[in-house]
Amino acid sequence: MKKIKVGIIGQGRSGRNIHRHLFECCPKLQERFDVVAVADPIPERTANSNPGADPVCKRYSDYRELLKDKNIELVVVACRSHKHADLAIEAMEAGYNVVSEKPLTDRVSEVDRVLAVQKKTGKFFAVFQQARFRPLYQKIREVIQSGVLGQIAMVKVAYNGFGRRWDWQTIQDMCAGELLNTAPHPLDQIVALWETFGDTDPERIFAKLARINNFGDAEDFVKVILEGKDHPLIDLEVTKECLFPGQMYQVFGANGSLTANGNTVEWKYYKPEDARTREVSIDTLEDANRMPIYCSETLEYYSGRWEAPDSAGGFDDWGTRYYMNIYDAILNGAPLVVKLSQIRRQIAIIEECHRQNPMPKFVKVPEGTL
Repeated sequence: MKKIKVGIIGQGRSGRNIHRHLFECCPKLQERFDVVAVADPIPERTANSNPGADPVCKRYSDYRELLKDKNIELVVVACRSHKHADLAIEAMEAGYNVVSEKPLTDRVSEVDRVLAVQKKTGKFFAVFQQARFRPLYQKIREVIQSGVLGQIAMVKVAYNGFGRRWDWQTIQDMCAGELLNTAPHPLDQIVALWETFGDTDPERIFAKLARINNFGDAEDFVKVILEGKDHPLIDLEVTKECLFPGQMYQVFGANGSLTANGNTVEWKYYKPEDARTREVSIDTLEDANRMPIYCSETLEYYSGRWEAPDSAGGFDDWGTRYYMNIYDAILNGAPLVVKLSQIRRQIAIIEECHRQNPMPKFVKVPEGTL
């Protein structure tokens, strides 16, 4: 089996602990990819993440030297977020296929700049959004598309938790904040689900961003609501102010509802064909003794429950599934599951949320910071 030779720019939490870990430690990816070079200014981070991995992997302190290594076929851009777009362009112009960490950028104009370079160079390009491959999310989509819940009124997604941060992920000029750090995972899922109801942009976007619980100048509270004709209302929360996070996914439908968290999806619904047809009544509803009663009925409910199989493997499984699609796309021309048009739509939503919520910047980033 042909192996794609990979170079990774950045050996921080994403570059080393996610991408390099996936390539060097997950069996299906070990068969398909070979990390032949990494770049990071901190030499201790460039050591193999798996003792059994290729001992001759080249280590560069400057990513520009990595981009001169013609043994590489695929460059993974895993530096800090504010440089993703620039380095993706630099790598494609140097002749490499590219996978960029999320977020690609915070502006649609920058997405278009990257896509223009991709078109000009003819190189492969994708953005790492592994949460699309989460079995829990895929099961939710399957239940919605089965129709048992009827017309979908609302989908609620909550990636909530509690914590204080003071790292670079709290600095606006580094393309950070919860909207750009955590929210791209649920937003990617939401955009893909949104498109199953019609491939259009949201007609209305409401956003509330706030910096409440961190020490930087970027938001740690995110509330986003999306509306559009023939689409369910989408309600997204990503906050660091919640010690009682509750359910991660909820779906409200005409015939029933769904809830999901962890590895479990549950849904409950009635079948319209089993229920009595009702006609609206202007008169007060009453019992046999003509006493007023509340409008209610007893319906027969059906229920379903699904748990992710042990073979799902959690975070590593999502990343493996993502890169299996990348491998097939590069070598066989298979379509990307995470489409670039969906990335663009996601960034358009993020940009509008920022437009509605301008926040003061008070943390300065030194020129040239990676």
